[in-house]
Amino acid sequence: MSDVLVAALLVGSGLLALVGAIGLVRLPDFFLRMHAPSLAYTLGSWLVTLATVVHFTAHEGVLSLHAWLIIVLLSITAPVTTVLLARAALFRGRANAPEEVPPPLQEGGR
Repeated sequence: MSDVLVAALLVGSGLLALVGAIGLVRLPDFFLRMHAPSLAYTLGSWLVTLATVVHFTAHEGVLSLHAWLIIVLLSITAPVTTVLLARAALFRGRANAPEEVPPPLQEGGR
């Protein structure tokens, strides 16, 4: 029974990777292209980690949570990397554009 659950989780993760890849190819803008794979990557890595925990817990007979260290690291680094890539693209777009893209905030945050 646990092997069926592990297989379903891994297939779900593969489908999310496929959806992220299709989004990467089909979406027209860099910022839109970043969105689909980053969401699919995060949820897909959670599914793989859950599959790992279920597999080793079922086959060893004890609760195996060491794989959660990997997902904690990925959950911290993936959003930070996405934000840094978006900021770099925004600054590059501003440097190459004749006008401010998007316009900067006014003094006082308005």
